[in-house]
Amino acid sequence: MDDGIAFETERLRLRQWREADYAPFAALNADAQVMRYFPAPLARVESDALADHCRSLIAAKGWGVWVAQRKADGVFLGFVGLHEPTAALPFAPCVEIAWRLARHAWGSGYATEAARGALAWGFERLGLDEIVSFTTLANARSRAVMERLGMREDAVGFEHPALPPGHPLRPHCLYRLPRTAWQAAGSRRIAPLRQSATGQGACAACDANCRRCKIGNNAQQCRAIH
Repeated sequence: MDDGIAFETERLRLRQWREADYAPFAALNADAQVMRYFPAPLARVESDALADHCRSLIAAKGWGVWVAQRKADGVFLGFVGLHEPTAALPFAPCVEIAWRLARHAWGSGYATEAARGALAWGFERLGLDEIVSFTTLANARSRAVMERLGMREDAVGFEHPALPPGHPLRPHCLYRLPRTAWQAAGSRRIAPLRQSATGQGACAACDANCRRCKIGNNAQQCRAIH
């Protein structure tokens, strides 16, 4: 990884942690809105310890939960990446995809964009057969990202063992993405261009009106989105 950079997307750079990331990460972890679906916001010492842990795992394995940085201005947005949970989860061992972004980065599609790159890393470079993700039942925002990534919810949820019985966040949902499903979805996202009945370019994954993208028959944009 050159300068700790794992990969880049259209707008983002995913890289190893640096000392300068610790302060904005602490601010993110102290934000009650960001931490709404975690047991509690983190104190600075707890946040720094988490960043140290992420940093050390990447140094040891070459992959992990990376810093997500906006390429246009270098702003720290949060983290996105892959992790092997150590908790006694009923579906362990596994590799999960995880993200946590600062509130100013919400609503721009950054989590989905970075997570797609992380999925590609896991399936292509690590050769994983499956990647999972999980969250508390009420976390609709994260569940929506999981679904945009093509992950499918397991019919049976689970109780997170790190939280005590009766805790409102203990009931969790589990989403899975097998390698085979990711490969099938990937082939659609890079589908070759064809000509629509109107003579305008269209993506082979869409109909002539490109209803899936809702951007009309703009072939180049359509190809990029899929």
